[in-house]
Amino acid sequence: MIKSVTDPVTVANDLRPVLLKLARHLRRELHHLDVSAGQLSILAEIAKSPGVGIRGLSESEGVSAARMSKAVEGLVALELAERREGSDRRRVGLVVTARGQSVLESVKSTRTAWLADRLKNLPPAELERLDEAAKLLAKLLEPGE
Repeated sequence: MIKSVTDPVTVANDLRPVLLKLARHLRRELHHLDVSAGQLSILAEIAKSPGVGIRGLSESEGVSAARMSKAVEGLVALELAERREGSDRRRVGLVVTARGQSVLESVKSTRTAWLADRLKNLPPAELERLDEAAKLLAKLLEPGE
């Protein structure tokens, strides 16, 4: 019989270490690409919002503009992102380069393969439960939550 837990603190205490360990395992899948998890997060944000500026990135990533500017310099130096002038020439936006897109695709496929390999032996009912849990967890990340 499955025990029903309705106390948010109890669930958080059970869930937190599992999510942290899972995140660590997924981060390890970056080692062959010479890109950090932070750089990857910024690169993914640029891919999601082409033309975004330093200010927009710093707000979405929750860091100072100065720190974001330094991080973007690293992405530009690695030729993963590039600056593009906006229509009024006063605003410079960022875009992902072909190399950056290749890195993003490689990370996605590598991480998906790692996770799918661990999921493949679960019974269909448990896979369905995990799918539902993923949707619930995604709600926690929505703005205002």
